[in-house]
Amino acid sequence: MSDLSRAIVLVDHGSRRPEANEQLEALAGLLRAREPGTLVLTAHLEILPPDLVDALGACARAGAHDVVVLPWFLAAGRHTRDDIPERVAEGSARHPELRVRIGEPLGLHAKLIEVAWERIAAARAAAPPAR
Repeated sequence: MSDLSRAIVLVDHGSRRPEANEQLEALAGLLRAREPGTLVLTAHLEILPPDLVDALGACARAGAHDVVVLPWFLAAGRHTRDDIPERVAEGSARHPELRVRIGEPLGLHAKLIEVAWERIAAARAAAPPAR
């Protein structure tokens, strides 16, 4: 069942490399498939649009009321502790009908540790570079 009152905004730094930005869009597509009735948008803090304030405006225009902003960052740093909350406050002031919550960065989650071990194993199994 569709509940378009809910939205997720994935926010990353933004990159000049298209493949980095495409990865965030691919993640958004996977989340849409997992929860088809939820609006899932992407935003960037720098480099290219849409920015977080614009994405929150898009949520409001789409009729969303309950928004989760998920920082697509590994660690809690300046962007996650300062920049994102500041932009959420700005977007919330423009759209007071939104209830916006900010998720934590990915951090040291056990599933990420498993992914790290998979990457380490793959690197160990790869042929060493020619010298």
